[in-house]
Amino acid sequence: MSINLHIGNNHTLYLIHTTFINSLITLRPHQERTLDKLKQFNKGCVYIPTGGGKTIIMLEDLVSRIETADAPLTVVIVAPRLLLANQLCSEFIEYTQDNDNIVLNDNLNILHVHSGETDFDSSTKPRYIHEWIVDRQFLSQHQIIFSTYHSLGRIDDAMIDVDIMYCDEAHNATQRNHFVGVASTATNASNSYFFTATPKYTRQTNGRGMNNTDVFGNTLISVPAPELIDNGSIIPPKLVIHETDHVRTKKNAPDVDREMVLEILDDLTEEQSAKVLVAAPNTTILWRMLSQTNLLDILKQLGYDVLHITSKHGAYVNDKKVGRDVFFNTLTEWGRDDNKKFVVFHYSILSEGINVPGLTHTILLRNLPVIEMAQTIGRVIRLHKEDADNIAKGNIPVGNYQLYRKSHGVVTVPLCGKASLSTRNRLQKIIELIFVDGLPAHSFANT
Repeated sequence: MSINLHIGNNHTLYLIHTTFINSLITLRPHQERTLDKLKQFNKGCVYIPTGGGKTIIMLEDLVSRIETADAPLTVVIVAPRLLLANQLCSEFIEYTQDNDNIVLNDNLNILHVHSGETDFDSSTKPRYIHEWIVDRQFLSQHQIIFSTYHSLGRIDDAMIDVDIMYCDEAHNATQRNHFVGVASTATNASNSYFFTATPKYTRQTNGRGMNNTDVFGNTLISVPAPELIDNGSIIPPKLVIHETDHVRTKKNAPDVDREMVLEILDDLTEEQSAKVLVAAPNTTILWRMLSQTNLLDILKQLGYDVLHITSKHGAYVNDKKVGRDVFFNTLTEWGRDDNKKFVVFHYSILSEGINVPGLTHTILLRNLPVIEMAQTIGRVIRLHKEDADNIAKGNIPVGNYQLYRKSHGVVTVPLCGKASLSTRNRLQKIIELIFVDGLPAHSFANT
């Protein structure tokens, strides 16, 4: 079967040839419940912890609606970052290839509305967006628009009718510079859904928080993290406190952080496949740590490859500057390689949304807010693919962690001084509230 994705002016520029095989995706009960809710309501919030398959739910619902549509649909999928918008687009295309239940209309078009690079048709000009949509509606073709919260207002300015809007990492919609575009599009769209693991509220019901039901609708479903652990969707996190005598100041921060990273990694020498995500305090310290100390040389001697990425300095694989596509393709390839050891440094780019397979550890070099901490922990609590396959086949029981290749997602935090005990207790309390008590990690937005 072939699917034609029209991405240029009346030309089929992207063609997928595929023979559909049996689906490798089995929806879990919480995913089925969520899909039922999406069918029942035209607006609302979906709260599912990272690793719970929010993207699969979104794609399954979208494809189902395309399959049964009586008229061409205009769909908007919103992400917080350019990278995630492109990743969601790739996952949609991959999903249509891997799922054997999909019978898509041959006339399916993709447009990107953001300032980033893409192989697809792209524009941030409202007039162009309007004409692009009208042309394809005239030809009875479905259109899917991938955008960012930053550029969503351009779609609103295009004055098009939106049938469905899906907002990923929807807590970003509460930001002051995003809220107006989200509120306007959500009000005008026939259906609008907001997905996140970490909702953000306001103390005023009519404010910018996700408790503003006029904009975000009601909570359709909130899946507790323990349910996902119990059904084998994710693994529990393990908090490890690294006690240190280092006294960190603004001047010596790069050197101290270098020492702490090496000390922590030294404890992982038995982990032959350690894949470590390091959350740096800020971009400046990260760059100084990597460029003004011998950290990269030492990591190479220890057998680690190194990746790092910031919005200011770009992306690097070892000592080579690369494009972001190369960076993420390399990160994905290494993440899937059980024999590959690497450390990836970032400030905030990898904290939410971006799917990085295989991560085993994260090192938190800064005191993170609740939402960012929960998102970062979510990077390392995904199951090893082999464990997921064995659980699905009944080869190992859920929760028998000694049989898992990856039994926990390790979260290491260096602490020193008088504040270490209170910080330890705070972190442990957050983990218990989310992964034991089953409460969503939420915070309050400024009004």
